[in-house]
Amino acid sequence: MNAKILPGPAPRPADRQSIQSVDRALLLLETIAEVGGEATLTELSVRTGLNISTCHHLLATLIRRGFVAKVQGRRHYALGGRILSLGHACMQVDLPRRAEPFIDRLNRATGETVHLAVLQGDTIATLIKRDGRHAVRVDTGNVGQSDAVHATATGKAMLAWLPEDEIRRLAGEMRAFTQHTITDFAAFVEELRQVRRSGYAMDREEFQPGVVCVGAAVRDYAGAVVAAISASMPTMRANDEHIAMVRDAVIAAARELSAAFGETQTQTKPGAAESPATDAPDVAIA
Repeated sequence: MNAKILPGPAPRPADRQSIQSVDRALLLLETIAEVGGEATLTELSVRTGLNISTCHHLLATLIRRGFVAKVQGRRHYALGGRILSLGHACMQVDLPRRAEPFIDRLNRATGETVHLAVLQGDTIATLIKRDGRHAVRVDTGNVGQSDAVHATATGKAMLAWLPEDEIRRLAGEMRAFTQHTITDFAAFVEELRQVRRSGYAMDREEFQPGVVCVGAAVRDYAGAVVAAISASMPTMRANDEHIAMVRDAVIAAARELSAAFGETQTQTKPGAAESPATDAPDVAIA
């Protein structure tokens, strides 16, 4: 038996102060969110009460602006990174304050340099940094923005949950920072698929020579990725045993901070998502 698409509420009547095209575009975004973050053109038309042509033109504009993304391989439209950034921008005011105790505990537990980072536009922004406690520690720069989203553990931990088109846009030219930086897009997508399977990301001297980093995503109450936590160590200390200890501590810290935001942890466990990154458009970008 074929599933039946139920119509949504009738389009809201525009008042004198509203702009109809803006109102309709927002209605499409709300509808995509209400049906689970992904919908076909026909489903959107039926649920919003807008005709197919109007929906198509509005969606084309929203796609160009990054508020909607087409799901590769399927005729579906999904929320893009830019629309998710609206809620995330509000959260960023509170995120560093709430994350500090978790970052400090991770710093004490591992002794390594610890970061909290978010996606901000086309870059990755470090909001909190705690220097390592060992005599020999890594210098990962200051708090601020970087275009190394494809070469860092925090960047990978967040990009792994985006549609492939968004990954391509954010990864940009994928310039090489070291001889270990992944610069081939197909290889990078496979790397992100491994991140989704394992629940954590690795930077193996891809951003800085002599530095290994482990990162994991932080989610909000709706399960959307809003940040990433990482710990960086010098290669001289990065044996299998130490990496495993740091990895477990990073994953635990990311889960605990996610739980503080109301996330249920079902999507943060290793192996929880085996499907390609193209199927999960749930990352906030400010």
